[in-house]
Amino acid sequence: MKPVRLAAAATLALPRWALYALGLLYILPGLIGRELWKDDAGSFGIMWTMAHGSLNDWLLPNIAGLPVYDDGPLAFWLGALCIKLFGWLVGDPMAARVSTMAIFVCGAMSVWYTAFHLGRRPEAQPLRLAFGGQPEPDDYGRTLGDAAVLIYLGCLGLLLFSHETLAVTLQGALLAYFLYRAVRYVEHPSLRNAALIGLSLGALTLTRGLLTPLVLLLTLFFTTRFLKMPPARALTELGVSVLAALAIAAVWIVPALAVRPYDLTPVAHWMAWNAEQAALPTWSSIRTFVHVGLWFFWPAWPFAGWAIYAWRRQNHLLHIVLPLSFVCALSVLIVCDPAPENGDLLKLLPPLAIMAAFGLPTMKRGAINAIDWFSVTVLTMIAGVVWLFWGARLTGWPAQFARNVLKLLPGYKPEFGPLAFIVAACASVGWIALVNWRLSRQPSVLWRAVVLSSGGLILLWVMLTTLFLPDLNYSKSYASVARQLAAQLPPGGGCIDTNVGMPQRASLAYYGALPFAGVASAGQCDLFLLQHSVRLHDKHEMTTPPGDAQWQLLWEGRRASDRDERFKLYRRTAQTRR
Repeated sequence: MKPVRLAAAATLALPRWALYALGLLYILPGLIGRELWKDDAGSFGIMWTMAHGSLNDWLLPNIAGLPVYDDGPLAFWLGALCIKLFGWLVGDPMAARVSTMAIFVCGAMSVWYTAFHLGRRPEAQPLRLAFGGQPEPDDYGRTLGDAAVLIYLGCLGLLLFSHETLAVTLQGALLAYFLYRAVRYVEHPSLRNAALIGLSLGALTLTRGLLTPLVLLLTLFFTTRFLKMPPARALTELGVSVLAALAIAAVWIVPALAVRPYDLTPVAHWMAWNAEQAALPTWSSIRTFVHVGLWFFWPAWPFAGWAIYAWRRQNHLLHIVLPLSFVCALSVLIVCDPAPENGDLLKLLPPLAIMAAFGLPTMKRGAINAIDWFSVTVLTMIAGVVWLFWGARLTGWPAQFARNVLKLLPGYKPEFGPLAFIVAACASVGWIALVNWRLSRQPSVLWRAVVLSSGGLILLWVMLTTLFLPDLNYSKSYASVARQLAAQLPPGGGCIDTNVGMPQRASLAYYGALPFAGVASAGQCDLFLLQHSVRLHDKHEMTTPPGDAQWQLLWEGRRASDRDERFKLYRRTAQTRR
């Protein structure tokens, strides 16, 4: 027997304006008014170099002359294109984030449509009631689509990475689109749908390499076998997917091989990087995956786990089999990565959110009410604490709160921002109205269980990225260091060699217009910028400029918020200049 009994009143769709408003409140804060932060400055540096460089820079991703062979070029192409189109209007950093907005919209829409199509299938429908009144398939599918998007937006992992110009962010959105195309293919097998699957696989290849598309393709084939699709036809059509994926990948691979940008072979280095992405799983990688996943996938994983349990007695359910197959395959791929990144977990969010949506209709009213009260209580308390810290940093009261905030930002003088205050206050009023709607009307709609958790998380994000945005810019940006350093450059000093990391190089090049050595001129400059830490943990860390030359120290500085990191600018002495 199916585990779902619902009346039509429980499947009223979330108003479109409300869904769009939540999406805008989710993605815009954290993009507008934000300087380059260390987390994603390196990716922006590649986009910025492409947008202001030549064809070689588009074929060989680099940060002001430093080649970057990881990932693929697609995410950087999108950001560079947006800089070309909108940089003159909103500035290069904000223009690059236009691509981040488009990526977010692509991922959220793909999740919605995937859940909608799965929810319309006969095996996913609720039991027919004795006297009628059960929801129509389209209404049920729309409600599940709304619930899937709300769960997707409520996941902590998405919140951390969806506002950053990273390749893993694009990979997560493309995987959501792949799921949508896979569902459409299983529903209506055709060469067209197979080719569109290949489009998503090719884009994934140009984003984060070969392994993820390969795993997705194999998993999709095994899923077609489980669903009793004819094997010969599936092999033929998925062969078309492979050809389409190769055609997309060739857009970069063929020109890069033909042009050999800067006399280098980026494709060979990229293939070598792909080969390093798989190894036997270790206990450490499994433990890290579990520990990080517990908060990264919250609240999707409890609902998804319940969906598997609730539908366990049903056979050949596409809405469980398809997302669960991809979750299992991608989880194995992640734990087999010898150097996993938290951003790689974004691949699992779309299938988990979709599967979690099908757990909501099977939950008891008491469990849903408990989730609601937990969300209201915890999120309201956290919002109150955020307001308290904001007031303390401005007024000095309570004194302990003020000290805790300001000791993290030495030298920082907080100021009252009227626009930020108004936006945060409006978001707080909206949260109060949402809670009042839930408590006063006692709605029976399915998505009531997740609208509070998603809305509360969005409230906290809006408050942090408005009230505390100047504080975050002060602590995470290298703009002040770049301007200090630019002021100390000797006239006609020429290019700069350096050992700084990718985020620092990108930030210093953008904010300070520093003439870093190009791809072909590295090691030939009379200036050297050294980055090191006063707390050495790595015996191989550089503490002096390389080589036998004599160097003169011109400048030393750091970010006020970082007690460990140091920058030193050296000039080669006249006796040792080439």
